[in-house]
Amino acid sequence: MAESEGCFSRMGIFMKILYICLIWLLMCQYSMAFYLPGIAPIDYEKGQKLEVKAVKMTSVKTQLPYEYYTLPFCKPQKLDFKPENLGEVLRGDRIVNTPYEVAMNVNKKCTVLCEPIELTDEMVDTLTKRIEKEYFIHMVLDNLPAATKLYILNNGETHYDHGYRLGFILDDKKVLINNHLKMIFKYHTYDNITYRVVGFEVQPRSYEFNSLDIDKNTCSLKSETPAGQEIKKNAKVRFTYEVEWQSSNIVWASRWDTYLAMSDVQIHWFSIVNSVVIVLFLSGIVAMIMIRTLRSDIARYNKEDDYEDTVEETGWKLVHGDVFRPPQKPWLLTAFIGSGVQIFCMVLITLVFAMLGMLSPASRGSLVQAIILLYVFMGVFAGYHAGRLYKTLKGVNWKKSTVVTAALYPGFVSAICFFLNFFIWGKHSSGAVPFTTMIALLCLWVGVSLPLVFLGYYFGYRKYPYEHPVRTNQIPRQVPEQMWYMKKFVGSLVTLIQGFLSMFSVYLWFNHNHVLIVLFQAIWENQFYYLFGFLFLVFVILAICVSQISIVITYFQLVSEDYHWWWKSFLMSGSCSFYVFLYAVFYFVTKLQIVDFIPALLYFGYTLIMVFSFWLLTGTIGFYSTYFFVRHIYSAVKID
Repeated sequence: MAESEGCFSRMGIFMKILYICLIWLLMCQYSMAFYLPGIAPIDYEKGQKLEVKAVKMTSVKTQLPYEYYTLPFCKPQKLDFKPENLGEVLRGDRIVNTPYEVAMNVNKKCTVLCEPIELTDEMVDTLTKRIEKEYFIHMVLDNLPAATKLYILNNGETHYDHGYRLGFILDDKKVLINNHLKMIFKYHTYDNITYRVVGFEVQPRSYEFNSLDIDKNTCSLKSETPAGQEIKKNAKVRFTYEVEWQSSNIVWASRWDTYLAMSDVQIHWFSIVNSVVIVLFLSGIVAMIMIRTLRSDIARYNKEDDYEDTVEETGWKLVHGDVFRPPQKPWLLTAFIGSGVQIFCMVLITLVFAMLGMLSPASRGSLVQAIILLYVFMGVFAGYHAGRLYKTLKGVNWKKSTVVTAALYPGFVSAICFFLNFFIWGKHSSGAVPFTTMIALLCLWVGVSLPLVFLGYYFGYRKYPYEHPVRTNQIPRQVPEQMWYMKKFVGSLVTLIQGFLSMFSVYLWFNHNHVLIVLFQAIWENQFYYLFGFLFLVFVILAICVSQISIVITYFQLVSEDYHWWWKSFLMSGSCSFYVFLYAVFYFVTKLQIVDFIPALLYFGYTLIMVFSFWLLTGTIGFYSTYFFVRHIYSAVKID
């Protein structure tokens, strides 16, 4: 009774700590500090010039971004491409100047952008295909993206879309282009002398060539209902725009709130807290049951029994002489583990920095660039843990194992990306990785990551191996005939069920918070992802569930006197990735509108990389938790 009261008392303390952590995470999440330290707002005076830049054009249906000037738009006298970081290049951004003239707090009526452009057959074909694929054009001013107001929701909130639509199809026949832009800029001022840009809205229109009266560089509509500009051969297209400035109460630090709310995610705080508490409470119950069971086993094994009882004894103690016997292909297992450690360190640091607002969406490409650089520099941890584990498993060819560890994951990712890059090049998309960028990535791997892996492996292999509490027999013990539920086929089903339980344990979280949905939207629908606090908590919950279920299944395996747990613990934990793949297929079928072969190939190619990364990550978490669990239980048993 006293022991039960002590357990519930410890559980109460655990729940209090959990609630404090949740409140802290929610406060971090609610805070909209999305600007990097050192980035300050820019103050403009009235009439000061601002530059409108084009980023790219994207479509959910094709997943192929294109440069702005791949279409016949008005060009300035000199094209000036903005220097881009590694993340921007990999995202397909090609930021370039435009001929739009904007001055702070100076309205401008309808203005002709350039001379009319006569469409050729090639232009008509390209424009028609892009409009049919629902391409959106993305622009920035003062590092603020353009947005389009779509409609007002039932709760009174305005919904915005990222960028503006290139054109539309009328009556399923006429293809019209949006050749007139009404740019609405919002400013905030404290002293009516200096102004800050806090909003960039675009209202696209389609005006037929003869529907405008032209007076030098100004224009006006001939009628209130002008006809749209149709895309057809030899048609002349005139591009026009107007500028309107509006005062706003939005402060500069909150100007990204509109863009971060584009994904239309409703955050149910109470449901989120309850879901997390339930998941962790159930995990605590499983842990308590395992602890009580193990205490009973250890007490039974450690008591002094008669010789006959010892002979008849069964259970996990009987395999103590083989439980730490090295598995087959230890060089491959350690390579997987090393890659998983590298990914784990990268994910953990990225989530922490992103949670603190250090990887702001205002800093374009910073998240992708941080992920790549952190992965490269985490090579020293991958090498160290793989090297020490390889020595523990009595491996002798550490140089070969080092090369496999350093090249396994980068080689897999590079092979898929290089293969997909051929198709992207064939489409002349800006998403194709330039040759210079490929050389830069190769230099990062050869010049930084590979030496760090070798350095870590060298010190890890030189260090003493992990100490095992029992010695390994010279002759392997024969594994007895297993029960039907421990057979290989049934074991494979159990592995899949284990992955299902791990993913189901965070189902309520995904259902209420839409973390996985928003994550896929950010990747495939060109949305901004900002739920890093929630993602970090989901990551912790998933790690706990994967570890506990892997430990439980390994315990039952050892009880049945099967000591081949090394590979199984890794594979069982990594089975969660199978359900990530299933969700990716579900998302592809139900959410996306991809119909062409190449976009589908890109989707599943990049999804394969994501699933493989998740497999390595969860497999490593489950392996290490199981490994330390096995070491702990055998250190608590008296071995003759």
